[in-house]
Amino acid sequence: MKRHSSSASAAGPRLQRVLGVWSAVSIVVGTVIGSGVFLVPSAMIRYVGSVEKLFVVWIIAGILSLFGALTYAELAAAMPEAGGEYVYLGAAYGPFWGYLYGWTQFWVGKSGSIATLAAGFYTYLTAFYPALGATVITAPWHIGPGGSLLEIHYGQLVAIVVIVILAIVNYVGVRSGGNLQVFVTAIKMILIAGIIVVGLISGKGDFSHLSSRIPTLGGIAGFFAAMVSALWAYDGWNNVSMVSSEIREPQRNLPRALIFGTCAVIATYLLINVSYFYVLSPTQVAGSGRVAADMMQFLYGRAASSAVTIAVLISIFAALNGSILSGSRVPYAMARDGLFFRTAARVHPRFHTPSNATVMLCIWSCIVVLSGWYDDLYNFVIFGNWILYGLTALSVFVLRWKMPDLPRPYRTIGYPVVPVLFVCVAAMLLTSTLHTRPRESLMGLGLMALSVPFYFYWKKKPTIAV
Repeated sequence: MKRHSSSASAAGPRLQRVLGVWSAVSIVVGTVIGSGVFLVPSAMIRYVGSVEKLFVVWIIAGILSLFGALTYAELAAAMPEAGGEYVYLGAAYGPFWGYLYGWTQFWVGKSGSIATLAAGFYTYLTAFYPALGATVITAPWHIGPGGSLLEIHYGQLVAIVVIVILAIVNYVGVRSGGNLQVFVTAIKMILIAGIIVVGLISGKGDFSHLSSRIPTLGGIAGFFAAMVSALWAYDGWNNVSMVSSEIREPQRNLPRALIFGTCAVIATYLLINVSYFYVLSPTQVAGSGRVAADMMQFLYGRAASSAVTIAVLISIFAALNGSILSGSRVPYAMARDGLFFRTAARVHPRFHTPSNATVMLCIWSCIVVLSGWYDDLYNFVIFGNWILYGLTALSVFVLRWKMPDLPRPYRTIGYPVVPVLFVCVAAMLLTSTLHTRPRESLMGLGLMALSVPFYFYWKKKPTIAV
């Protein structure tokens, strides 16, 4: 992959290694645990029908994510540079594949994730301020979701304000963004632990719920549909690799963050689901739009439900901050290699952050928020993302053959079985998704294909030292 010259790097401001292991772990935990675990259990139980199968799905999805983390840990320790998969794919298969990942993340994946989290934030906030759901203006154009008229709600403006605030925090310093991530993630985990404990010690539940069933179509299609929901809740464990160039002692701290952070998420998800299904029956969970809030309302009334809503808001806020902190490093890395707008390669001379890349990502995310297309974009990109995740896991084999002398401070535990299993399950997931969601899958591939002419345009332009 084409790289900027070291002399150029030395001449200008550079990203600094100021994030410690707790900041790295909090990026993993805080980014993964957003709103998913508070939402998807209801859909999952409808897909699989039994609580036992639901836990099997959670465990398999967690193990798959852990296998991915174990595999990524080798790549992150060997190549601790900003950009994550962008760097690994470029080194293994050539610059186009890294660029394809970066393109997908900037325009759809990361921006869609940020917009979805911000929209989820204001949606939960409507529990306290229902007026946020009111329409400010209806534009006379059929450019909204599904070709509908474009409606702008007060809540979308609140979502934009939250993105702007976090953009400022991460603009003025990676240390400030990292410290905020540690703080809000710690609060989030304390609150989630409280939800788990309160549910389990309430004495108002029934462990027989854990062996209960509800009517469902089930089968392989239902199992993989539930798996997609679970993997969406686990998504984000790889984000810490995007800030590799700003983590102290990356050869040691990156593998620790990936592995310990993912294990913490798995344990949290299993425990909170035990709490859900101890208190509520599968039928009640299946009919719930906000499982944690409904569980607490069932136990202690409306005030307890409101407290859970605050916990979810903090959880989403932490995930949003982690997404902005990590996501801005991908366009920065692309621009340093001359494969994106050159201004995105600027490192702020005072704050030592990829300031322009942060601003650009957040501006585009705000536009996505206003469009209302965030859910559709996220669905479109899931298929393409998992193709690239699978290719990244395969790059462990490619790079061991292509670069045998590359220093590898950490080697994948369980190699070659662990990365092979990750790739095989990813392939099964892709096959199932293509079968059950052919429209979204093909549209996702189409969005990725749009990157090709821009790649050749940027590739022809000379790289400028920044």
